[in-house]
Amino acid sequence: MTAHNLFHPFVIPFYIGVVYLFGTLIYKYVKWFVQLPASDKKLFGNNLFTVKTIHAVREMFTESLIHNKIWRTNPMLGYMHMSFAFGWFLLIVVGVMETSTYIDHLTPPHTHVFFRYFFPMEPVDYIRGFNYALIMDILLIFVLMGLLLAFAKRMASRMMGMKKTTRHSPSDKLALMSLWLIFPVRYFAESFSCGRFRMENPELADQRYSSFFTGASGEWFSKFLPLDWITEPMWWIYSIVLMAFFIAIPGSRYMHIFTEIPLILLRRYGLRAQPVETSFSNFQIEACSRCGICLDPCQMAAQAGINNIQSVYFLRDVRYGTATEQLINNCMMCGRCEAACPVGLELNILRLGKRFKNDSQIDLNRNYAYLSGVETSSGRGRVGYFAGCMTRLNPQTLLSMKRIFAKAGEDVWWADRDEGVCCGRPMRFSGALDAASKMVEYNMESFRRSGIGTLVTSCPICLKTFTEDYPMDGIRVIHHSQYIQELLSDGRIIPRWSDMTLAYHDPCELGRGLGIYDEPREVIRSVGKLSEGKHIRKDALCCGGSVANFGMDTARQDVIGRATVEQLTSGGAEVIVTACPQCKKSLLRNSGDVKVSDLSEIVSAAI
Repeated sequence: MTAHNLFHPFVIPFYIGVVYLFGTLIYKYVKWFVQLPASDKKLFGNNLFTVKTIHAVREMFTESLIHNKIWRTNPMLGYMHMSFAFGWFLLIVVGVMETSTYIDHLTPPHTHVFFRYFFPMEPVDYIRGFNYALIMDILLIFVLMGLLLAFAKRMASRMMGMKKTTRHSPSDKLALMSLWLIFPVRYFAESFSCGRFRMENPELADQRYSSFFTGASGEWFSKFLPLDWITEPMWWIYSIVLMAFFIAIPGSRYMHIFTEIPLILLRRYGLRAQPVETSFSNFQIEACSRCGICLDPCQMAAQAGINNIQSVYFLRDVRYGTATEQLINNCMMCGRCEAACPVGLELNILRLGKRFKNDSQIDLNRNYAYLSGVETSSGRGRVGYFAGCMTRLNPQTLLSMKRIFAKAGEDVWWADRDEGVCCGRPMRFSGALDAASKMVEYNMESFRRSGIGTLVTSCPICLKTFTEDYPMDGIRVIHHSQYIQELLSDGRIIPRWSDMTLAYHDPCELGRGLGIYDEPREVIRSVGKLSEGKHIRKDALCCGGSVANFGMDTARQDVIGRATVEQLTSGGAEVIVTACPQCKKSLLRNSGDVKVSDLSEIVSAAI
């Protein structure tokens, strides 16, 4: 067959869509890359020809096509996503192979897309015995089954393990409807072509053909449909639907199909989102598929009934330029959504970047003269202790740590016992990065003068700040749960054990934020019996009292707190133990008759 015979006007809409899509993608990606900071471009150049690229390609296959993380969330949900991504990918790959094998000359790019129109039926024994048409039919069924699951998800999301699904924007709805139509229309177009071929070639009726699905359907349709005049219109519809989907992609959630690929590559090279936004944030924002997996973990929706501020809506509105102050600020930033995100988006940092942008003008007018008059040090020792603002509001924790230090014979430098300066994290949460940086400078000078080698803090928020935002060269920073665990291992303190049942609450910043799960549990087991609930470690519930939230009232915070207490005490625990002063304060307010203690308190009482 000649190249001239491989053209039909219905391919024109398809080409319009392809040109628009890839033109937009190239423009966006080049623009974002050019706008990257010089340090990020350097990371890209230094890592491009390394093994990291191989790892990135492997991740592109496992996550962008197979969707491993979604499979682990729910196999049916994983199959649905994989069928569209991997199924369509295989249809393209096998289609190109089929075209290049069946035609011995260069063909137009559209040929494999509309192959069955030009070659309606293929004999079973054609081309070296490889049955392409059979494979293509199987792949089409594979995708159509995923489409049925996608429809079921919209109708009854719980069958996919999801209580909620995402509310779509108009552009998302247009893209979704186009996507849902592509493969059913392709099925009808291919079936009609096969059926019309049989009708027009009755002398070949006894020959066996390999299109068992579309071929058999076409033969059935030919019995009652006028395939001679509806076949070409169906191919026109197929081409137009493809065009509509391709044009809708850049403005819809389906931009993630392509954007996740460069995101994986850049992330493997070490690029990360920053509180002060860079163009790398665009790769993350537009890689969000709005799958809705982040909705169910959000306690603000589940317990407090706040359903319009979740990360999926935050990223959507940021992308379209409609994000409000309420949306940006009304989040506990507990990290439950980030832990669930199958794309691995840095949701808290992305939100923080928007807070900084909104608060950038305030920073210009701040006065920092008070810093020169604050005394932050008391004594001088090998180990420093930074209580943090919230710990100073929980005097029992301070007293307990003082007793533990004394029992261990530790010479302690008390970093902030006398009106100390905050670590700066609340300022960062509010977006006031300039104020936070002033705090960092002041505290670091104090740490250096003290000559300490280890800094212990009782506040996970302070610990995360010191770990991520401070240049703590030569100073080891640890949480008091880690410090106490080390004292126990070294035999420097020996607590009494009792048969009291203790439920441990993983603080968000300490657990999901820093990955510290085991040390607190080891400490608890040294003084009593540990009770584990349903939501623990990475899946632990937030106490509700996050200092990162600037939009939720106390009543709703308490609703979340009570739900967390109920979960923690469901196993009959006598005491709730946490390792964060803010969590203790919030849980205590909602615990009723159940005692709430800091980890240091139960150890102090046992020694």
